Amino acid sequence: MLKHLFATHPIEAAPHVDAGEHIETGAHGDAGLKRVLTARHLILLGIGAVIGAGIFVITGQAAAMHAGPALVISFVIAGIACALAGLCYAEFAAMLPVSGSAYSYSYATLGEYIAWFVGWNLVLEYLFAAATVAAGWSGYFNELLGLIGSFVGSDITLPASLSSAPFQFVEGHIQATGALINLPAVVIIAALSGLCYVGITQSAFVNSIIVAIKVTVILLFLAFAIKVVNPANWHPFIPPNEGEGVFGWSGIFRAATIVFFSYVGFDAVSTAAGEAKNPQRDMPIGILGSLAVCTILYIAVALVLTGIAPFRILNTPEPVATALGLYPQLSWLKAIVVFGAITGLSSVILVMLMGLPRIFFSMARDGLLPPAMAKVHPKFRTPYVGTVLVGVAAAAMAGLFPVSVLGELVSMGTLLAFATVCIGILILRYTRPDLPRSFRVPMVWPISILGAIACVYLFWQAFEEHWRLMVGWIVIGQLIYFGYGYAHSKLRKSLG
Repeated sequence: MLKHLFATHPIEAAPHVDAGEHIETGAHGDAGLKRVLTARHLILLGIGAVIGAGIFVITGQAAAMHAGPALVISFVIAGIACALAGLCYAEFAAMLPVSGSAYSYSYATLGEYIAWFVGWNLVLEYLFAAATVAAGWSGYFNELLGLIGSFVGSDITLPASLSSAPFQFVEGHIQATGALINLPAVVIIAALSGLCYVGITQSAFVNSIIVAIKVTVILLFLAFAIKVVNPANWHPFIPPNEGEGVFGWSGIFRAATIVFFSYVGFDAVSTAAGEAKNPQRDMPIGILGSLAVCTILYIAVALVLTGIAPFRILNTPEPVATALGLYPQLSWLKAIVVFGAITGLSSVILVMLMGLPRIFFSMARDGLLPPAMAKVHPKFRTPYVGTVLVGVAAAAMAGLFPVSVLGELVSMGTLLAFATVCIGILILRYTRPDLPRSFRVPMVWPISILGAIACVYLFWQAFEEHWRLMVGWIVIGQLIYFGYGYAHSKLRKSLG
């Protein structure tokens, strides 16, 4: 049995491909998915996934509850961990341009059982990320309704019963809030799932427009808000420790785990490798390029945001709008930021809803999930069954649960996946040195090991508080694998 559990997927060098060509590639052979994405599309997909909840939602919670103005240091720490993992992702994505992301990479290096474990954590990442961001989107949407209402002289905001989560987690237990459903979160996921169903080209085009809007809004925020920065808000830069994970250096590392959620989108670039025109060249550009742009923007926004408002007031669903609300002369900018946040968060949801069905696609091609997940729509050339399933599940979670817990679980699942990729790239250097590598991780020993250590360390910062939920998710994954995946594994059957 151990031989089957840790058997690796046979891999071969992927050929260079042309636009629109449907070929068998790498470990899975994503025949049927259309190669239409360029390096520019991939960078924009990365920015579309990364720039969103991190700036418009998560920053406020992390600053107010854990790091204060030192949130900047938290972003640097999380960014370094992501850069180390990103280099390993870039080598894998160029070498194995398939749609399964870290799942496919683990299958090729560490075996089927580890691949399933990583894939199941990726399901946690993408599914919960879409739900988390949709919940944040709802807060900004209601803020926009309030601004419109003040302009027309009528209150058109949705009541809390229809715009907030009916459940919350208190000390590890679920409690009812009295609300009915977070309706805007459900509606936005339904709409964007429909777009993903129609096609990758349309989704990438819409994402490009949204990215242009939200980057423009962020630059406007930085340009005008920096004029009202009060340096007194940065003192003390590292607030005195008030308990484990609450300010001080322990709070900085705790916040680094939370804001790691802000960076997880660059992983979504690798899920589109099966639809890239020239993956050997474009995947490293897309992954590392989007990561570099986003890190710079995050650090700049964290500095300005904590400079224009006392950090303790930022724990709201719309912290940027909350901070700007202190300055009546910037009310016009607040309206623009709210609009930018709505569009920006939409692109994050869109990319997450695009990514997960393609991971399901790869897992189903290996026999670990039902074959329906590998079906490609005859007209739209999209994995439509997985798209519908992901949309329904994400809408249910976004409509029922709050931002905070969902976001931390996303970070935990992602950190485990990233650590596995860092280890896998080192293993593959020694087990398959013959594979052509158009991009190679420089100084692979220190970078891969430090990347794995950094990800595991950040994971452990959040584990204690949410260990029951995380263990529960892992147990569900084990039941699915041993109840279905192991028996239907195509690799196991080929080994006899």
